[in-house]
Amino acid sequence: MAASHTLPHSSSIRKSGVLVLNGYGIRVQVSAGHLTLHDGIADERRTIRLPRVNHGLKRLVMIGSDGFITLEALRWLADQGAAFLMLDRRGKVLAVTGPVSPSDAKLRRSQALALGNGTALKISRELISQKLAGQEPLVRDMLHDSVTADAIARFRVELPNAESIEAVRLIESQAARCYWQSWSDVPIRWPRKDERRVPEHWKRFGSRISPLTHSPRLASNPHNALLNLLCAVLESESRLSAAAMGLDPGIGCLHVDTANRDSLACDVMEPIRPKCDAFLLNWLQSEPLCKSDFWEDRNGNCRIASSLAIKLCETSDTWRKLVGPVAEYVAQETWSSVSKPTSTSKLARQLVATRLTQRNKREVKGSDVPRVKRPTPEHVCLGCGKSIRPERTHCADCAIGGATERLVNAARIGRVAARSPEARAKHVASRRRHAQACSEWDASKQPSWLTSEVFSQQIQPLLADVSTSEIRSRIEVSRWYAGRIREGYRPHPRHWLALAELTGVVSGVPNHPNAPQSGQ
Repeated sequence: MAASHTLPHSSSIRKSGVLVLNGYGIRVQVSAGHLTLHDGIADERRTIRLPRVNHGLKRLVMIGSDGFITLEALRWLADQGAAFLMLDRRGKVLAVTGPVSPSDAKLRRSQALALGNGTALKISRELISQKLAGQEPLVRDMLHDSVTADAIARFRVELPNAESIEAVRLIESQAARCYWQSWSDVPIRWPRKDERRVPEHWKRFGSRISPLTHSPRLASNPHNALLNLLCAVLESESRLSAAAMGLDPGIGCLHVDTANRDSLACDVMEPIRPKCDAFLLNWLQSEPLCKSDFWEDRNGNCRIASSLAIKLCETSDTWRKLVGPVAEYVAQETWSSVSKPTSTSKLARQLVATRLTQRNKREVKGSDVPRVKRPTPEHVCLGCGKSIRPERTHCADCAIGGATERLVNAARIGRVAARSPEARAKHVASRRRHAQACSEWDASKQPSWLTSEVFSQQIQPLLADVSTSEIRSRIEVSRWYAGRIREGYRPHPRHWLALAELTGVVSGVPNHPNAPQSGQ
């Protein structure tokens, strides 16, 4: 029987508000007032119990379709104001449910009429304008492609002149073509141990279009698979935000009506897409991907390992905060097309509530809107891909091999530099200088007490306690030569007197507390 570990609600849930379930035989039910969750694979099973108070849960994400969730569990989530997201293992959104506000018939009627009265065109212009405004600095600052950035800026200038939804779609598609072409040469980094194991089409970003479907779906490489999963999480948050504002997520402005798609959610997420792209691009430029986090289907579809998919789903709280103001803007513009009463008091009571960002309350109180903390990718070793501290580049095992490799490379560079004409000229000049000093040295000026025996027995043993730099500066030789003298090499007799003074041996009598005495 598989082992099951019962866990209390984690502190990570309180930080992100997201709990991700993965594996087979997933069960979500209520037991004794607690939300009880079971997930995992084989022997790696876990059980989590969440109380009704102080649980911190905002999003419950289920990856997979093997298991069940009871109606009582859905009611528990609704009572606690938490949303439920269900994704398949390819990242497609299967189901999204969450708390909604009381439906306003006038708001939904105005949403349905938005395509005919010009409101949808106004909203579409603004959403795509915000999207292009996010893409331009990303291409200019992160991809260093000023030509493409200028082209995207020109497309954005054309938006106010677009007189139809079709014209807005055309401008957006032309800008998207330039935008993704700028991504095509982005290199995908891998740890050294994985570079030979990954296919060639995994080492460059290439095209955003998958050769399997001729669309972004079913990505054939890891980077597009990551982007698809992030967009799926963003789409889920957009649907929840639209529903929370009382809008119908299926009635879009920019995206055409399609079966089994929430067109308005796809509209609302457009301005936030560049932020998802920036998160992924920063990841690709700063951290290597790991081969163990990805695998291929038999048809070539690249899949994401469960551990990495869970970490990506945990970023949903960031996208929720970013998509909130966009959903409120759409709701406010849609409500503005409704005929208003003449009474100012009635009009004040019928303003759309900013329940996602609480902007109206903050404006009244004069407080600033809190900044959204962007998610950061996990820092991994450049050699093996293991998780390490942010201040390091390699793990302990890879650091040893890297240090050895750097030492070998430094030695090779040193040997090459030593054979250069400039280095050989310095060597010749040094040898000439020392040869001249040896020839000019007069042995008769050496003190009579400073014999070979005195140097060997009294001076040389004391040199082991003297630093190499002191020997080098006293007799003006190279560091390598000073090191050999310190290890026991006998230098030229012209250096003996200076070394005797350095060790404290004067007139053949040791003047050093550790000097060996004669006769010992």
